[in-house]
Amino acid sequence: MLSSCLNLSKKVTHQQNVFNRLLVAVNFSTTNGKAAHFYDSVDSAIEDVKDGSKLLVGGFGLCGIPENLINSLISHGAKDLTVVSNNAGVDNFGLGLLLQTRQIKRMISSYVGENAEFERQYLSGELEVELTPQGTLAERVRAGGAGIPAFFTSTAYGTLIHLGGAPIKYSADKTIDISSQPRESREFNGRNYVMEEAITGDFALVKAWKADKAGNLIFRKTANNFNLPMCKAGKITIAEVEEIVECGEIPADQVHIPGVYVQRVVKGKSYEKRIERLTNFKEPNASESTTPALEMRNRIIKRAACEFRDGMYANLGIGIPMLASNFIPEGMNVTLQSENGVLGLGPFPRVGEEDADLINAGKETVTVVEGSSYFSSDESFAMIRGGHIHLTMLGAMQVSRTGDLANWMIPGKVVKGMGGAMDLVGSHGTKVVVTMEHVAKNGQHKIVETCSLPLTGKGCVDMIITEKCVFNVVEDEGLILSEIAEGVTVDEIKASTGCVIKVSDDLCQMKSL
Repeated sequence: MLSSCLNLSKKVTHQQNVFNRLLVAVNFSTTNGKAAHFYDSVDSAIEDVKDGSKLLVGGFGLCGIPENLINSLISHGAKDLTVVSNNAGVDNFGLGLLLQTRQIKRMISSYVGENAEFERQYLSGELEVELTPQGTLAERVRAGGAGIPAFFTSTAYGTLIHLGGAPIKYSADKTIDISSQPRESREFNGRNYVMEEAITGDFALVKAWKADKAGNLIFRKTANNFNLPMCKAGKITIAEVEEIVECGEIPADQVHIPGVYVQRVVKGKSYEKRIERLTNFKEPNASESTTPALEMRNRIIKRAACEFRDGMYANLGIGIPMLASNFIPEGMNVTLQSENGVLGLGPFPRVGEEDADLINAGKETVTVVEGSSYFSSDESFAMIRGGHIHLTMLGAMQVSRTGDLANWMIPGKVVKGMGGAMDLVGSHGTKVVVTMEHVAKNGQHKIVETCSLPLTGKGCVDMIITEKCVFNVVEDEGLILSEIAEGVTVDEIKASTGCVIKVSDDLCQMKSL
């Protein structure tokens, strides 16, 4: 009996020891020193950023950028940085300041935009730039944070991104010193795809609206953008926030980023929240004088508006495509999507109603309609890449007879970047409509047999709308002239078009709203 009791005691003791070891292991796994640490200053939060670090920086244009962390990096002095960000701010704000101080060695971005210093340093060979389609960039970062080393996408198939040869660094004599390498491609279900590798970074610098004391983050409106995926792909994520609140003040079902992704939090001292393109609503003015150029532009806009259909989701580029939304017929429901993270765009705000956290992809201040939603850049391009957007309209430098599109760079001279265009035109099932002037200002053809400029997409254009006519692009047939503007002849169309065209048997006068 005594022996049985001793054996039972040993067994209980052994089980208790196992339980204690498990308890220690559980405690260790949840207190491994990686819980968010709250800093008193941005300077201390970034003090271990070293020369040569790779930084993932959130924001879109100037919306949602970690402006305090960026400013602190200037005084910190870390150099030879590789910065992954959709763009580089403007010359004198945001990442543009780090370009001014020559602290950035390489940018991995989708868009140069209106940052003249960015473009100048790139074209002069002072800066390495790896231009990447915006949706691909967002997905590469998302994949990095999810532990996925690579993925396949139809975006950019047949372009320099796929084939290699895109200039990363120029020499002083404008020749290409470093060029991009070809990417692997593969066919799935009859469609061609390009393999893209994931992106991670040493540090992610992001901007959130609020953090609670568990490190959970929430973003405000379109300031979500690239901040959300960047949070997940940094070895150390540093979040600057406008407000720090107690746990529970951000409802658990409204958290955008769980604290597991966030290592450091700091409250920004102040925010300028500069607006890049302050745009306000203007009342229509019937008495406003017109010019031939304005009449030509309006003709394209009103014809483009004929492509809207009730219940449609559409993505409209800046300029003529966006202006076409002013002519959506009354009673027709068209939901406008913007790739920076909003579904349900409304008109421009009236004076005094602007919100720096609410912009469109052209960085213009906007409003939203009832039923709208906000989301991150990777979510936005999942909608686009997945074929959930029915129509995209955008401009072009050149379109070929077979529907190839070029609209993002003139090598060695002009580079604005592809932004989201390659993703938008590479989506299966989305109708792609190009709106543009029929010929260039110097009289050169823009509609050509073969594009001489780097492609945005191959065989992707479905329709071309100019001030002179409308072409449908038909597979194995090329350009079919389907509509012609009043006062324009077929011979004039042929003379101003740099390739052979076919005339539809049902040729009609150009439609308009």
